[in-house]
Amino acid sequence: MESNRAPEDAEARRAVKPVVCYETDKLPPVDMPLYSRARQKLQLVAEYTAPARDACAFEVPAGHFFRIVSVDGSQVGDLNLWSAGNLQERFFSGKTRQLHATHVSTGDRLWSNLPHLRPLATITHDTLDWYGWDADGAGVHDVIGTRCDPYTNHALRGLDYHHCCHSNLTRALAEYKSISLAEAELHIHDVLNVFMCTGFSLDTHQYFMKASPVRLGDFIEFFAETDLLGALSACPGGDCGSSHSDDATACYPLRVEVYRSSSDELASWKPAEINGYDRTHGTPSKN
Repeated sequence: MESNRAPEDAEARRAVKPVVCYETDKLPPVDMPLYSRARQKLQLVAEYTAPARDACAFEVPAGHFFRIVSVDGSQVGDLNLWSAGNLQERFFSGKTRQLHATHVSTGDRLWSNLPHLRPLATITHDTLDWYGWDADGAGVHDVIGTRCDPYTNHALRGLDYHHCCHSNLTRALAEYKSISLAEAELHIHDVLNVFMCTGFSLDTHQYFMKASPVRLGDFIEFFAETDLLGALSACPGGDCGSSHSDDATACYPLRVEVYRSSSDELASWKPAEINGYDRTHGTPSKN
C-alpha cells in the first residue's frame, strides 16, 4: 500500500504534548480504607462454577463482595456485568478503559454504559497486582479485548466453534434468565478479561496475548456498588498463551465466590446512583 510523503513539519506534529483525556481526580473518591475495613470480616454466602470452556451466571447483592478465583490450572475468564434489575445497564469496557487504563486493578472501578454511567463494581483486592507492566508492554486484567466469538472465528477460519466466550456467555444468560438465545445474545457485551495478560506489539501495535501469570489460589475481588447480575466464561484459550476459539488448549474451571461483610463499617454506605445528566442533549427542557 502506497504511503503519503511526510510533510516538512512532520516531526513537529508528532512532538506535540499528549493530554490525558479525563481529569479522573474529579470523580467521586473511592473510599478504599472503608472497603479494606469491611473486607476484614467476610462470610461466604454463595459459590458458582464456570466449567472449562463454558460459563456461569451469578448474582451479587449491593454491598457484597465477590471474587473470581483460580481453582485449578492457569485459566483466563471473560466477565460480563449488568444491573440486576435492568439488562439495558451493563459494563462499559470502553469508558472504563478511558477513565482508568488499558488494564485494571485494585482501586479501579467498572463503569456502566450510557445513559447510566455509574460504578457497577470496585476492585478491592488483586493477588496479581504485583505483575505491573512487563518488557513487552503487557499487563493483566485487560479492558481492551472484546471476547472471543464464533463470528470472528468463522470469518478467519471458516469454522463454527460453539464454545467461544461470546457463545458461553450467551448460553449462561439465556439459561439464568429463562430467555431465548437470540434475546440473550443482544445483551452480551465487551468484557473484563480477568487474569488475561495482553498488550499491543511495539512494532505493529497489534493486540497480543501471552500466557497468564495466574496460579492456583489467585483471585481478583470486587465490591458490588449496586445489585449485580454477572456471567463468567472460562475461556477456551486456557491461559491464552497459545490459541483460543478451539479445543487445542488445556482449560480449567473458575469459581465465583460471593461474600457478605459482617462488619458494621458499611452501615452508612449507599449504592451508586444513576448519572445525573439531564438527558436534554441541548434541546429545550420540557419540564
